Order: sequence, then structure tokens, then C-alpha cells
Amino acid sequence: MFTKIRRKMHYWDWMIAGPYIILCCLGIVMVYSASAGIQMQNGLSPRSYLVRQLIYVLMGLVVFTLFSSLKLEKLRSPVFLRWFFIILAGLLLIVRIHGAAINGAHGWLHLGFFNIQPAEVCKFFLILYLSDRFAGISEKGLSYKDTKAWQPTILLGALLFLIIIQPDIGGFTINTAIAVVILLASGMSLAISLTVLGLGVCTLAFGVPAMAHIFVGHIHNYQAARFVAFIDPFQHARGIGSQLVNSYYAISNGGFHGVGLGNSIQKMGYLPEPNTDFIMSIIAEELGLIGVTVILLLLAIIIMHAIRLGVKTHSMYEALICYGVGTFISVETLFNVGGVLGLLPITGVTFPFVSYGGSSMLVLCASIGLVENISIRRKRQRAQQKLSY
Repeated sequence: MFTKIRRKMHYWDWMIAGPYIILCCLGIVMVYSASAGIQMQNGLSPRSYLVRQLIYVLMGLVVFTLFSSLKLEKLRSPVFLRWFFIILAGLLLIVRIHGAAINGAHGWLHLGFFNIQPAEVCKFFLILYLSDRFAGISEKGLSYKDTKAWQPTILLGALLFLIIIQPDIGGFTINTAIAVVILLASGMSLAISLTVLGLGVCTLAFGVPAMAHIFVGHIHNYQAARFVAFIDPFQHARGIGSQLVNSYYAISNGGFHGVGLGNSIQKMGYLPEPNTDFIMSIIAEELGLIGVTVILLLLAIIIMHAIRLGVKTHSMYEALICYGVGTFISVETLFNVGGVLGLLPITGVTFPFVSYGGSSMLVLCASIGLVENISIRRKRQRAQQKLSY
């Protein structure tokens, strides 16, 4: 197995692997920078988050290498997908009933050193399952009017329901976006595609602010508090709006060049969770607009390359995987940056490869490992074609 991995590394696509490794290394540095000060204030080890993040990154690299080397056909096995769904649905049920509540949501299962977030795993499952099912529909020449073609939507609805009742709005939205893009890319008619895309754009542009104003008056919990902060954070600067207000202060302090690595003020107890959801605020403060731009460009390289691979491949299954992974990373980045800037409600979505966290890191590494796998397959096919000539 390890011999096969070494052979395939010869064909690695560094347009994916390179930015991924750089982002992970930047994440290790910034997680340490964002957490060390407040850990010392609380009398704890300043290196605790650093060590954990380093372990998560190393585990992620193993996962990335593994999924870049697997035969994709094994991941299309009906038995594998069936058991994957059963286990995932079971975990989502367990986490809702017995999971630890963090920031108002029952989304985590504590397993000692490591916490599992099933909603994160669901993103990976939907990429595999929906790509297989809708590619199969295309390969068999079925019509979307056929009842069997819509069976995956029942399974999708069940998983999304289990996520929204946690409640996990960010996870629900990202999983929905992945499903919609794969569905549209699989050959849906132009009229239906435009309708779905139009509804999505209108919901993002007008629905989120409207829902914020409507629900704030009727819901009194942590989720509603996030909507209140989204509407007018400065009116609640000493309470529920403090996260967003301090995020603004951090970004403003950083300016173009930043105040220097390790010199953030907001991470010293003013900005909650500076190493997870709001790590981009700390990066903006310490590394400035230049640092933020470099990180966003590295992510853009991965996303655009995944989409480019999807366009160029002749396999519908491989194309849908690429589009699903590109959507996953794009929407997660959009929601994190949008929350940090106050353009979207705070949903607890981490920044890809940079924020502290194990579940998110491993799922992201497995996902881009699939894209790397597809790129390796294409390179090997081209090499074999040249030898045959």
C-alpha cells in the first residue's frame, strides 16, 4: 500500500497540495498566536492548542494522502454508501439526544481528546453519495421525471432535517449548497437550474436580512441573539454584539500591513473564540489586508483548480465530486468571512484549513484528497497515452 502511495505522489498535483499544505502551516502558526495569550492569562499551557492543531494537521495529511491514493470505484460501492448513511444518521440522532451543547447547538460528540461533529462528516458523505447517484442516472440514461431519480432527495431531506434540529444553521446551509450544486451540475434542465439558482441568490441577498428582522421578535435563544447582533451589533456592543464589534476593531487595527505577528489586542480576552470562528479577524489584525489576501488567494487556487478539473474530466462522477468539493470550500469560506465582516449572521462556521478544529480539518482533507485523486488519475492516463504512441 505504501509503495503505491509513493508512486502516486510522483503524480501529485501541487496546485492542490501546495496551497493546502501552506494553509495548514499558516493555520498552525495563527492558532498558536490567537490562543497562547489568553491561555497564559487563564493559567493554562500556551502550547495546548498548538499541539492539538499540529496533531490534527498531521492526521489530515495522512487522510489527504490516503484518499488521494484510493480507487474511486471502492467509494461507489452500494454497501459502503449504505453503511456510511446508517452510521451517519445514527450519529446525528445520538448527537441531538446526548451531544454536548456548545453555543446553543447539540452538534458534538466528546470522545476524550477528539470531538466528532457529524454535520461536518455529512458534507463528505453527500459529495460521495449524490455524485454517485446522479452520475449513475446520467450513465444509465434515466430521466429526472423517473421516480428512482428522485429517491436520493428523500435521504438528503432526512439528513438535513437531523442537522437543522440540532440546530446547526451553518452546517445545514453548506450541506444544502453542496446538494444543490451537484444536482444542477448533473444535467438538470436549464429552466429548473435557473429557478433554483435564482431562489438561492434571492434567499442570500434578501432572505437572510428579512428572516433576521422577523425571527428576532419571536425567538429568544442563542440563535436569535446571533440575528440581533447581525442587525445592529453596536447597539448591543457590551453583550450579544460584542463578537462582531471586536471583530471590526481587529480588522480596523490591522489596516494594510497589520500590527505584526503576535501583537493582536483583540485576542487578549476581547474577542471570544479567536482561534476558531474569528481567526480571520486576528489574521487581519496581525497580518493586515496583505495576509488576508494571500490566504484567500491560496483558497481560490484550490477552488478554481477543482472546478477546472471538473470541467475537463470526461467522467460525470469525477466532475460532480470536483464541483461538490469546490462548493464545500467556497460556501464555508463565504460564511466565515461574511460572519467576521458582519455581512452574514454568525453561524459558527470555521475557516477552511486555518481555524482550530479536528472534524473540520479531517473532512476537508478527505474532500480535497478526492480532487487530488482525480487529478492524479488524469495525469497517469495522459502519461500512458504518451507511452502508447
